[in-house]
Amino acid sequence: MTQGMEIGVSVVRRWQLAAALKALREQADFTQERAVGLLIALPGRWSRSKLSRIENREHNVKPREVEQMLDAYGVTDPAVREPLLRLAADSREQGWWVSFSNDLPENLRPLLSIESGLVERRDFQTTLVPGLLQTADYARALMNAVSPGAYSPEELERRVAARMVRQQKLDKDSPPQLHFILDQSILERVVGRPSIMRDQLHKLLDAARTPNITMQILPRDAGGSPGLEGPFSILTLPDPIPDIGYTEGPAGMVYIENREHVRMFTQRFGILTRLALPPADSMRVVTESVKAFE
Repeated sequence: MTQGMEIGVSVVRRWQLAAALKALREQADFTQERAVGLLIALPGRWSRSKLSRIENREHNVKPREVEQMLDAYGVTDPAVREPLLRLAADSREQGWWVSFSNDLPENLRPLLSIESGLVERRDFQTTLVPGLLQTADYARALMNAVSPGAYSPEELERRVAARMVRQQKLDKDSPPQLHFILDQSILERVVGRPSIMRDQLHKLLDAARTPNITMQILPRDAGGSPGLEGPFSILTLPDPIPDIGYTEGPAGMVYIENREHVRMFTQRFGILTRLALPPADSMRVVTESVKAFE
């Protein structure tokens, strides 16, 4: 799924643009062959393979090329043209993570680019506090625990800083809607010192008070559930991009676009939402867990 993802470039904007341009071609009732026949008469290098790469999100189309495609498809309405031309220009902007590119795993960069345009994220975790909700001390202790001795003090601090910068999206004017379901064991697993866990749980409580964040705890007595298959996320991006499934483990990160597989993820999350405690009860559980670390 990560084909065509350039480091630092907003893949979400590219995907939006590709989907919109393909839809406009189809609305004009043009096959790709017919569209290329019109485009090759315009300046630039056009071919069936190039158009296919643009529509398949493998080619970062330039604003000039978007303008030519709109002309070829007979799109004259400024209300349609201008947003797409802005999208083409914006898709070439680099993201914040470029500054930390040497300190981030290469396979994490696509996720960071996707997150830059996220509309909603549904996230189920079984072992750890999600990265978007971690304190700096928790993140530092976690990295030391998972990869002891792997980083110099300077490298470790840069990685922690990158994780904290990643959280800034939660403070922007129109933050994404976030729904976290955390297994209760996360609240009890000591990562670092007890004081680190105390502060981390307080951060969960603060996050749960934020209007765009829903947090639920899956209690120990929930019994068998789809959660036994492990953690996963569902990433919702701007229309017309379909939802994407995401999961990670020791073997690496996996992005899932297959509609049936994503639908299964959505069903699993729905079941877990019903099995987990309501948000108010969940926060009472977190509050009680804080007491164990005081």
